[in-house]
Amino acid sequence: MNIAIIANDKKKELITEFCIAYCGILSRHNICSTAITGKYISEATGLNIEKLLSGSHGGVEQIASKIAYDEVDLLILLRDTNNDTEYTETELNLVKLCDKYTIPVATNIATAEALILALDRGDLDWRANIRSGSGAV
Repeated sequence: MNIAIIANDKKKELITEFCIAYCGILSRHNICSTAITGKYISEATGLNIEKLLSGSHGGVEQIASKIAYDEVDLLILLRDTNNDTEYTETELNLVKLCDKYTIPVATNIATAEALILALDRGDLDWRANIRSGSGAV
């Protein structure tokens, strides 16, 4: 499965700790991430991460493109919730794309954990059926 990870600056430590905890599961999948998040995760875990551009320089848009081209099976999008602003337009676009293309998305650490554990159990294998064209869900 292809996992995309984005974490705002104030969530980079949390996503790194998450990836350390679930390194065994994550190591069996393809991971892409925005540049700095990917650097933190790979340095802490040794995981092979496809590092895209930084979020502010087009990395989020690169992940959006991967979603549109069916190259992402799961998105973890951790944003700064201490800032009372609504989703940025870019973040909202990512969530909308996930809805449009039936991509499970986690916007908090609890949902990320639930999805990673589901992935490990095989509960997300239906994504492979969609990609192969069988359409069975």
